[in-house]
Amino acid sequence: MNTSVNGGNVVGTAEHDRGVTSGVGTTALLVAAARAIETYRDDSLAQDVFAEHFVLAAPASHGWPIRLHQVPDGDANPLWGRFARYFALRTRVLDDFLLQSTHTTDTRQVVLLGAGLDTRAFRLDWPAGSVFFEIDREEVLAFKQEVLDGLSATSKAARVPVPVDLRTDWVTALAASGFDPAAPSVWLAEGLLFYLPAVAESALIAQVDRLSTHGSALAYEVKLEPDLMTYRDSPLYIATAQQIGIDLLDLFAKEPRPDSAGALASKGWSTSIHTPFEFTHRHGRGPLPEENDALAGNRWVFAHRP
Repeated sequence: MNTSVNGGNVVGTAEHDRGVTSGVGTTALLVAAARAIETYRDDSLAQDVFAEHFVLAAPASHGWPIRLHQVPDGDANPLWGRFARYFALRTRVLDDFLLQSTHTTDTRQVVLLGAGLDTRAFRLDWPAGSVFFEIDREEVLAFKQEVLDGLSATSKAARVPVPVDLRTDWVTALAASGFDPAAPSVWLAEGLLFYLPAVAESALIAQVDRLSTHGSALAYEVKLEPDLMTYRDSPLYIATAQQIGIDLLDLFAKEPRPDSAGALASKGWSTSIHTPFEFTHRHGRGPLPEENDALAGNRWVFAHRP
């Protein structure tokens, strides 16, 4: 993905990136497959009964496993074992963040930046009056809607698809969809920022800050390695490329990341930065550190505007 910033909006061109058929879009299917596998574990961290249907509906994910018993080496598989468990842990932690941000405050607006195949509006219980704004490209949202319609799925919160590319004027599109910047909101950027150049990440965070009134919250995921290519030979990256043809290092932005948490703190947000392994210990399952670890630089950031 070639991306830049123009006038505060994330813009650019994407090569071979159409819906969920290739490029970054296909990673949404990877996460869906991981959620499907997790759903039917005896010690499941998060359940998503819709996830397997996305995997089965997309030609790009034909033949991918949706149950752990379909993986010959099971949890020993770096992709469908360890990496899938990482996605499950991330799902659970961010589920908890969003639920706490809405159930313990009067926040009712939820904004998903790069919503992909997220089904939180359908699978979790939300306070009355909650509204989900799901921002992503039109073809991604159309694919998701087609699968969910085929399942007669019913959302548990009002859901407003916002079909716009985050590399264009998504702020105007969000406002036109009914988003109220004067009301508190909770934002989520899951599996998004590490595909963006540093300047694009900074622009996105600045826009979220501008649109967030007091009482708002934000969660996002970043990678903080000084050099991603250090982990080129990580079993996790090798397995993902060999087994499903996704070279994540080819998709990630390679430059050093900006201090987005520091930028938010300078504007009055309270922030905390965590490794995934902290939550592995908290929940008693999930990935632990290992040698040549592609997850070593992953951080989950939580921010609140008091």
